[in-house]
Amino acid sequence: MPPKNAPLNNFDWMVVKQSLEEELTLERSIREIEDCDNVDVLSQLCVAMARQQWHQGKLLKQAVGHIALLDAVFSGGEQKL
Repeated sequence: MPPKNAPLNNFDWMVVKQSLEEELTLERSIREIEDCDNVDVLSQLCVAMARQQWHQGKLLKQAVGHIALLDAVFSGGEQKL
């Protein structure tokens, strides 16, 4: 629960925050992909990334729905107090 003095912004949790180390790790991975000349490896990588993206999108959709439900229950409970 946020402090009582904190401004209420329901979407602050959606802002993606990454450290410099995370940013550099991502950049290193991107450069490895860009430098790859093997078409078979790139094809396998694309297939794996497409599967991963689909599963992550599905999970994210479910998670956001669950968070919204909890938020609605929580907000409704606060209003009754």
